[in-house]
Amino acid sequence: MTSHASPLRSASLAALCLAALAGQPALARDRQATLTGPQGHSATRDVSRTQGDVSSSTTGTNGKTLASRNVDRSASSTTGSVTGPQGKNATRQTTRTEGGSNTTVTGPNGQTGGVVVTR
Repeated sequence: MTSHASPLRSASLAALCLAALAGQPALARDRQATLTGPQGHSATRDVSRTQGDVSSSTTGTNGKTLASRNVDRSASSTTGSVTGPQGKNATRQTTRTEGGSNTTVTGPNGQTGGVVVTR
């Protein structure tokens, strides 16, 4: 069966759907995937997204967390952190203003670096 909807009708329907969703908050989305390697070892990855924030973790066969990641976003800032299998952590903090942004990254051993963007 083929559809004979006119491009105008399709565009109008798409615009109507977008308008209806524009005022709604973003829905949470959760996903899980399990991967198994050739020797039978597996890892499970869980990801959750809510309103631009992201949380994820990867767990190995033995139940040990291999890695985790968290990102919190707002209109004026973003904070992210990553933790590896040895428990070492790296973070990133970005603050946005009308005139640009300022980002600071801190590595697992406490070293820091930064970027300033001016518009």
